[in-house]
Amino acid sequence: RGPRLPTRELSAPARLYHKKVVDHYENPRNVGSLDKTSKNVGTGLVGAPACGGDVMKLQIQVDEKGKIVDARFKTFGCGSAIASSSLATEWVKGKMAEEA
Repeated sequence: RGPRLPTRELSAPARLYHKKVVDHYENPRNVGSLDKTSKNVGTGLVGAPACGGDVMKLQIQVDEKGKIVDARFKTFGCGSAIASSSLATEWVKGKMAEEA
């Protein structure tokens, strides 16, 4: 046997995400769906599943004055897409639709 060479662990460089991003990924808020047949629920769908991209469905429920009273999402994709979808639902709740 020859001399032992020091070993190096080969790994991808660590990505550092803000603790709030990690929290929203590990504990997503407002996951699910609202009743799409309700007159006061709007649904948006974005993404490109055909090319391997992320897909996000975002729904908001608006009251008679235009205030967003609830928001739900379903996202299929990477952790940052899930975290940003979760955070977006938190941000829009309680805002007027025009403001959001």
